[in-house]
Amino acid sequence: MTTGVRRRMGVGERRQQLIGVALDLFSRRSPEDVSIDEIAAAAGISRPLVYHYFPGKQSLYEAALRRAADELAARFQEPPEGPLGARLLRVMGRFFDFVEEHGPGFSALMRGGPAVGSSTATAMIDGVRQAAYEQIITHLGVSEPPARLELVVRSWVSLAESTALIWLDGRRIPRAELEVQLVHDFAALAAVSAAYDQEMADIVLRVLSQEPADGPFGELLARLSAFAPDVPAVPAQRLPKP
Repeated sequence: MTTGVRRRMGVGERRQQLIGVALDLFSRRSPEDVSIDEIAAAAGISRPLVYHYFPGKQSLYEAALRRAADELAARFQEPPEGPLGARLLRVMGRFFDFVEEHGPGFSALMRGGPAVGSSTATAMIDGVRQAAYEQIITHLGVSEPPARLELVVRSWVSLAESTALIWLDGRRIPRAELEVQLVHDFAALAAVSAAYDQEMADIVLRVLSQEPADGPFGELLARLSAFAPDVPAVPAQRLPKP
């Protein structure tokens, strides 16, 4: 037989509950449009009690942002097994899962919401970007990335971020197509860099040698071939030596 008495939460448990409630609300609407009163009502507590655990909405927003940042960074984690193209495609799938789940919050975070000017928020966002960069470098199997590779990977992470923001504004392109396109974008950025640098050429050739014809990178080559069937092949003597 139940007594109907509500269990009292501990301090840590209540804080985690409020962070979860705030993150849910921030995910459905821009954080600047969510009030403390709404957060309190959704958590089933009074407004003063929210302030007992967090001094203001900014601190609660940053706590929710910390949880979201950790989750987003985890989306880039992938076992370093199998062809790179397939791994990147799985990463993009999880990345867009997050973007869809936290659309308004993701947009406010990247474009600037109530945490604008907050060094804490900026550091967390930069931490997500750094985690994504390190994961991709790990996938490439490079212990000391050359300058051009760092430029390619960081540019690609920024491209994925901006692509997601544009996609959220109307979703005019099918999500699945964008996920594949971003994997192709990575290959294209790396290939252009390889044309300028032998070290990058060695990395790209090593990656391509492990790619199946029916993988994302193979699909890109097929699409390019169909797009420009009359473009003459590059003479073999001009190709980078493996």
